[in-house]
Amino acid sequence: MRLQVTRRARLLAGSAFGAVALLAIAGTVSAQTAPQDEPTDIGEVVVTGIRSSIESSIASKRTETSIVEVVTAEDIGKLPDVSIAESLARLPGLTAQRLDGRGQVISIRGLAPDFTTALLNGREQVSAGDNRGVEFDQYPSELLGSVMVYKTPDAALIGQGLAGTADLRTIRPLEYGRQAIALNARYEWNDYGALNSGTEDTGQRFSISFIDQFMDDTLGVVLGYAHMSTPYQAERFNAWGYPGDNAVAGPNLVIGGAKPYVQSSELVRDGYMATVEYRPNDRWHSTFDAFYSEFDNTQILRGVEFPLAWGGSSGACPGPIAVCRPAPTLRPGFTVEDGMVVAGTFDNVKGVVRNDGNRRTAELTAVGWNNEFMIDDIWSATLDLSYSKADRTDTVLETNAGTGRNVTGALDSLTFRTTPEGTTFSSLLNYADPTLILLTSAQGWGGGVYPAGIEGGQDGFINSPSTMDELTSVRLDVGGDVQAGPFSRIEFGMNITDREKELTLERYYLSLAANRADPLHNTSVPVPARFLLAPTNLDFLGIGPVISYDPFALVASGIYELLAPQDDNLLAFGWAVQETVTTTYVMGDIDTELFGMPVTGNAGVQFVHTEQSSDGRVAAGNPATPVPISGGDSYNEVLPSLNLNFQVRDDLYVRFGLAREMARPRMDQMRASVNVDFNEGRATSTDVNNSPWGGSGGNPNLRPWIANAADISIEKYFGRRGYVSLALFYKDLESYVYDEQTLTDFTGFPYTGPTPPTLRQGFLSKPQNGEGGMIQGAEFALSLPFDLFWEPLEGFGMTFSASYTDSDIVSNPGNPSQPLPGLSETVSNLTVYYERNGFQARISNRYRSEFLGELSGVGTDRIQRMVDAESVVDAQIGYEFQSGPAEGLSVLFQVNNLTDEQFKTFENNDARRVIDYQQYGRTFLAGVNYRF
Repeated sequence: MRLQVTRRARLLAGSAFGAVALLAIAGTVSAQTAPQDEPTDIGEVVVTGIRSSIESSIASKRTETSIVEVVTAEDIGKLPDVSIAESLARLPGLTAQRLDGRGQVISIRGLAPDFTTALLNGREQVSAGDNRGVEFDQYPSELLGSVMVYKTPDAALIGQGLAGTADLRTIRPLEYGRQAIALNARYEWNDYGALNSGTEDTGQRFSISFIDQFMDDTLGVVLGYAHMSTPYQAERFNAWGYPGDNAVAGPNLVIGGAKPYVQSSELVRDGYMATVEYRPNDRWHSTFDAFYSEFDNTQILRGVEFPLAWGGSSGACPGPIAVCRPAPTLRPGFTVEDGMVVAGTFDNVKGVVRNDGNRRTAELTAVGWNNEFMIDDIWSATLDLSYSKADRTDTVLETNAGTGRNVTGALDSLTFRTTPEGTTFSSLLNYADPTLILLTSAQGWGGGVYPAGIEGGQDGFINSPSTMDELTSVRLDVGGDVQAGPFSRIEFGMNITDREKELTLERYYLSLAANRADPLHNTSVPVPARFLLAPTNLDFLGIGPVISYDPFALVASGIYELLAPQDDNLLAFGWAVQETVTTTYVMGDIDTELFGMPVTGNAGVQFVHTEQSSDGRVAAGNPATPVPISGGDSYNEVLPSLNLNFQVRDDLYVRFGLAREMARPRMDQMRASVNVDFNEGRATSTDVNNSPWGGSGGNPNLRPWIANAADISIEKYFGRRGYVSLALFYKDLESYVYDEQTLTDFTGFPYTGPTPPTLRQGFLSKPQNGEGGMIQGAEFALSLPFDLFWEPLEGFGMTFSASYTDSDIVSNPGNPSQPLPGLSETVSNLTVYYERNGFQARISNRYRSEFLGELSGVGTDRIQRMVDAESVVDAQIGYEFQSGPAEGLSVLFQVNNLTDEQFKTFENNDARRVIDYQQYGRTFLAGVNYRF
C-alpha cells in the first residue's frame, strides 16, 4: 500500500500544505523498509515560514520514485516569490526567461519552453500563447500550494514533456484537515516611477482563501480569489542592426538605425479557484476543481525612431513633389574602435516619433472532475474528466509623427555614442513641440502599396492576432496491489485528449482622413489638444522630452481611416490545428530488495496514437486571392520508462531513470498555411538560387521531437531539513525539427509587374524532421540549515544549486551546429535566509549564462536573438506575530531586481552589437498577511 498512497498523493495533486500527509507517507515508507522500528506519532504539523516550506519540499522530493524538484508555499497564498515562474527558476536545472522584467516562461535543462508541459492538478493545460509553452504569469501564485517538476517521466504521467513536466497543484481541503481563512495584501511601486505620461506608477495585490470541512469531515471546500494590478516600467534601447561595408562608414560597422523608447505597462489579473472534495466512505472519493483567470496587460511605448546608416533617401519622389529627402550622412571625424564606429554625428536625420500601445487580453478556464472507486480490497479505479480553454487577443498599435510628411519638414543632426549598453544621442530638434511634431508619415514608409489610400506613407499600423486553444480529456485508470515478482502494484489506463488551436489575424494601415482627402497626399495634422499629455522624458538616451498623446483614444476618435491590407503574408497568416491523442499505458510499481538494499520505483510503457490535421490558406501576391488548404497525418509512438530508487542507507538514495521521451512540434510549425512571395526585381534571373519565387509555410505532417534519455541522481538527506544531490543526464535526440529550404514549383501562382518570370521554381521554407544530436549536463543542489554545524546558528540556512548543460545539434543539415533556443550552459541559484522567533529575512540570486532567446512579447513574431548573461537579485524581510492578539498576522517588505539587472540581446555573437538593452528598475512590495 505504500506506493499506492504515494502515487495517489502525486497524481491527485496533493497539496503542498499536506505536510502532514507527506510526513505520514515518509513514515510509512520508513516503517515498511525497516519493520523492526516502532510506529511514531508525528502529530500535527502547521506549515508556515521559509524553513517549513523547505522541509515540505524536501519531504516531497524524498518520497518520489522519479527525479523531481519541488517548490512549496510557506503558508496559504504565500509561495516564496511573487510569481510562479520566478519560484520555479530557483530550482536546480531550471531558469526563467524574462519578458518586460518579469519571469514568464520556464526552461528546464536548457530546453526551450515549448519542450516543457504544464499540468494543473495532473491535467494538461492549454496556452494563451501562440504555441504550446504555458505562460506561467496566467496563474496567480496565491492560489497554488506547490509545484512539482518531473525531470524523469513514468508511464502514468500523461502529457509529459521532453525537457520536463511542471505540475501546478492547489490545496486539497480534506487533506488539509482544518478550517483556515487567509488574507494577503501587497502595495507595490517601482523606483523609476511612471516613465510615460498618463500611466500608473503604483499597484496592489490582494487575495483571500477559505478552507473548511463539513459533514463529519466527508466534504471539504476550498475557495480562492486573487487580484493583481501591477505597473512595470522599462527604459529600452533598440537598434536596427550594424551594417559593415556601408556607404557612410566604409568598411567599419556602424549603427544602422535605432528605436529607443520608454515603456510603461499595467498588468491586471483576476484569478478564481474552487475545489469541492467529497469522501463519504472508503469506497468513493470525488474531487471537483475549477480555475478561471482574466488577464489584461496594457503597454504604452513612446520614443523616436532614427533611420541612420540604413536610412537611405526618399528615392523616387511620389506625386508632384519635386524635392527628395537626402540620405543621412556620417560627418567626418567619427571615432572608430576595433572596426566599429563608436561616436560621431549623423546629419540629415528624419526621426519618426512613436506613440505606440500594446494590449493583451486573455481568459483561461480549467475544470476537472476526478472520481476514485475502490472496487474491492485490492483493485481501484479512477475516472477523470477535464476541460481547458484559453482565449487571447492582442492589439499592437503604432502611430507615427514627425516634422512633416516624407520629404517635407525639418531634419536633425544627431550626435551619438555607442557602448556595450546601447547608444545615446544628442539632438538639435525639440521633439516635444506640438507645433513642430505633427501626425504624419515622416519617412513615407509604405507609400504607394496596396491598398490605395496610403499614398504618401502609412500613418500607423494595427496588428491584432487572436488565439483560441481548447482541450478536452477523458482518463480511466485501474490499479491493484498485486504482488508479482519485484512489483507490488500494477496499474493500467487510457487517456484520450482532443485539442484544437486556432490563430487568426487582423491588420490595418492607419491613414489620416485629411491626407486621403488631399489630392497631393502631403498633409500632416497637429495632435488635437484634447489628446495631448505632458511630454515623456527620454533623458536616459540624451534625447530629452517627446510629444505624448493617448494612441488608443486617438484611433478611436476617427482621425484615421483603417485600411485592410490584402497581401499574402496577411491572408496566409491564420491557421487551425487539431489533435486527437490516445495514450494507453501499463506500469508496475517496484518494491523489492537487492543485496539487502530496499529498491523502489516503477517500470512501464506508453502507447501513443496521434491523429493531427490542419486547415489554412495558400496566398500569393498583393492583393492575394487565398485558396483553402489542409493536411494531416497519424502515427504511433512507444515510450518505455524505468525509474529505480536505491535506498543505500536511511539517508542516502541513488535514483536511476531511463525513458524514451517525446515533445510535439510547435503548433505554428504544424500549420497548413503557405504564403508565396514574388520579387519583381529578379524576374529575369535564370539562377534558381536567385529565383524571384520564395515563401514559407508549415507542415501538417510533422512528427515530434524524440529523445532517449538516461538520468542518475545521488541524494544525501540531513533528516527532514536539508539535503545535497548530484545529478547527471543525457538525452540522445533521435528526431528534431528544423526549417528546410525545399525546391518548389510555383507554376500557376500570380506574379507582379510587367515582366513574366524566366523561372517557375524557387525555395519554400518549411519545417522538417531531422535526425541526430544530444543534450547532456550535470546538476548540483544543496539545502543546508547552518545549525547542523553549530547550534547557535539555528534559523540561518541556505539553498544553492548549479547546473551545466551542453548540446550538439545541427539545426539544419549541412550547416554548423547551433545552440538550442533557451539553452544557458551555466545556471545557478543561491538563497541565504534567516527565520526564528517570527522574524524572517532572505536574499536570493539567480544567474544564467548567455543563451539563444525566443522573444515574442505582445506582438506576433518569434524572434531568435542571443541574450546576454544575467544575474537577478531579490530580497525580503518580514515578521510574524506568533502570540497575543495579533497572532496570525505577518508583515513583509520585498525588493525585486535589487541590482537593476539589464536584459540585453546582441547580434552575430558580438556583444558590442547591441540590439536590445532594457532596464526595469527595482520593484518594491510592502504587505500584510493574516491567517485565522
